[in-house]
Amino acid sequence: QVQLVESGGGLVQAGGSLTLSCVVSGTIFSISNAGWYSQAPGKQREWVASITSGGSANYADSVKDRFTISRDNAKKTVYLRMDSLKPEDTAVYYCMIARTQSYWGRGTQVTVSS
Repeated sequence: QVQLVESGGGLVQAGGSLTLSCVVSGTIFSISNAGWYSQAPGKQREWVASITSGGSANYADSVKDRFTISRDNAKKTVYLRMDSLKPEDTAVYYCMIARTQSYWGRGTQVTVSS
């Protein structure tokens, strides 16, 4: 059974940093692509960043050069380092992995104050 648990969210001032973690149970992590998505109040869930099983990363334009996605296959964990945070980054952040199907975590709240 695959389960994803995010952590690391919180309240931070604009310009600050946070690192989100997502621990994945099960055996498919190392062969799965992984990603982070955000959902702000009243808005649809949006793609933020993704990383392939081979380690290639891609980013939404809004976070490029500020966020870094990485993974540790031995720890079955995917990370999202968020720097230079802005109030508009405030959202619930969800972790997702995908192989033949996708799996989602329950999210972690990130609030950036101005």
